[in-house]
Amino acid sequence: RLVILFTDELGHISHWRAIMAGSLAGMVATVVTYPTDVIKTRLIVQNRLEPSYGGILHAFYKIHHQEGLLALYRGVSPAILGAVPFSAGSFFVYINLDKIWQEPTTHFTPLQNFINGCIAAGVAQTLSFPFETVKRKMQAQSPWLPHYGAVDVHFNGMADCFRQTVKSKGVLGLWSGLTPSLLKIVPYFGVMFSTFEFCKRVCLYRNGYIESPLNYKLTPGVDQSLQPQELRELKLLRRDNFEPRKSTLEN
Repeated sequence: RLVILFTDELGHISHWRAIMAGSLAGMVATVVTYPTDVIKTRLIVQNRLEPSYGGILHAFYKIHHQEGLLALYRGVSPAILGAVPFSAGSFFVYINLDKIWQEPTTHFTPLQNFINGCIAAGVAQTLSFPFETVKRKMQAQSPWLPHYGAVDVHFNGMADCFRQTVKSKGVLGLWSGLTPSLLKIVPYFGVMFSTFEFCKRVCLYRNGYIESPLNYKLTPGVDQSLQPQELRELKLLRRDNFEPRKSTLEN
């Protein structure tokens, strides 16, 4: 729906409007699902020998009861801000893929699409990781947990968290833990991107736009501007016109 809001009268959308729509969509998804992310972080950082939470529901109840509803959204600001460089980085790579491979995107193989997803995710995650670092620290810190959640710096708010992290660990401290994060997210996006492109080709093939889902060779004589339903109706019309009619004696 956000993409539709940013399209022009002809149904087209520019790259920068697509980046804006993608960023807003990421922000909405982050806000809706954020409490589960806070609970996940708390369950990870708690002391396993003396756990503070007995599970997901117990963590949700205890955080809400002890710290209030807003505690379930602690760190949401850097999470929302991080969606901007993540979307911008991934889209920037995506719109320049033809220059990287020096061929049209429609000619990409499944392996190329996998590599494209990995590159886009790697660039985007690297750009947005400082916000991820601060978000995790804000999620984990709590006066109700032993040693304040075992966070390496103490802070008050997002800006102070950035400041204290740089002061304690240096600028590179904002990218601490980037390598394991990339090992997780890079292949994930590579598989997702290549699967998406392959499924798109399967749909184009089933609707008759291309000759095979393994390549992007257009079907000869097919108007690519037609919608799937229009293309099916045209095929039926052509088949009815070319079918030999039964003679009167046969009837």
